[in-house]
Amino acid sequence: QVSLVESGGGSVQALGSLRLSCAASGAIADRHCMGWFRQAPGKEREGVAVIYRGGATHYSTSVQGRFAISRDNSKNTLILQMNNLTTEDTAMYYCAANWAYYTCTLTYTGDLTERGQGTQVTVSS
Repeated sequence: QVSLVESGGGSVQALGSLRLSCAASGAIADRHCMGWFRQAPGKEREGVAVIYRGGATHYSTSVQGRFAISRDNSKNTLILQMNNLTTEDTAMYYCAANWAYYTCTLTYTGDLTERGQGTQVTVSS
């Protein structure tokens, strides 16, 4: 298990962009899957995007076409490029790895045993 540290959050106006990074303390090349979750105050956690070791990606319908997930194994970093942001994207964003018995389904609501502390994204209108 490696530690995960997110960065890149901040405040942006609607239709703007942000690029989140998740730095791992160890190699991520052997992580079967990694991804991003988010949680806004008063709302349930939402799985946003996942990337598998082979390169396959999946997105929630709320971000499909606007967000792009990628992983740089040489830098042990997971990236989430967020474009055309809306106020609905305001939340704490967490990266995680190998959840749900390595299936990494975005609808998973259980504990995330490998996750970072989060980075706040605030989108204003």
